[in-house]
Amino acid sequence: MIESFEIKMKKLSEKINIKITEDQIQKYYQYMNLLIEWNEKINLTAITEENDIILKHFIDSMTAIKYIKGNVIDVGTGAGFPGVPIAIMDNNTRVTLLDSLNKRINFLEEVKNKLNLQNIKNVHGRAEDFGKEIREKYDIAVSRAVANLTTLSEYLLPFVKLGGLAICMKGPDIKQELLDAEYAIKELGGKVEKIDNFLLPDSDITRNIIIIKKIKETPKIYPRKSGTPLRNPLNKVQ
Repeated sequence: MIESFEIKMKKLSEKINIKITEDQIQKYYQYMNLLIEWNEKINLTAITEENDIILKHFIDSMTAIKYIKGNVIDVGTGAGFPGVPIAIMDNNTRVTLLDSLNKRINFLEEVKNKLNLQNIKNVHGRAEDFGKEIREKYDIAVSRAVANLTTLSEYLLPFVKLGGLAICMKGPDIKQELLDAEYAIKELGGKVEKIDNFLLPDSDITRNIIIIKKIKETPKIYPRKSGTPLRNPLNKVQ
């Protein structure tokens, strides 16, 4: 089993220009088995087949690695994507995994311990609350498939240092989201620097990574209280 897993991981990681070691592959294999095991107890993912986990979770998460530097917070990490793959690929990168559901944090604690990922810190909390407490402390705030871009900007940008990046990992349809989020991104101190559009290797699955640079401090009124960014996304009419 591990042999076929290793072949797939090497092949697909090479196609996104990432070199992967035997030790890293072993950690991914352990991670996959823990994900499948825990998913029977708590709802972590609808993706449970080996090939799909490799492509849609592991490789997809790894596509953001080229933008990662310094200390990172993964907001709404869920089952640990993309934060755990980022931590596996570079043990010098400090990764905070933030999630609002304690059951998922318990899972991530086991992943951290079993994979010996000392560069991970797991935090139970909401982005709005933690974003008030730990402001502008991270080089990178990243999130994958958590919310629309307007809401996501309010979750991420308060965490980011001046000159740092908010990295939003999205699916294929982002044109309207980008238009809707223009005001929020500017108001929160960000500017869209790059949009990386690509297909996941050996598939027709389209992905977009939106890179937002923090060019000014986020006003202290943001993020607003828990639930507000989702219920009432930031726009010109407030």
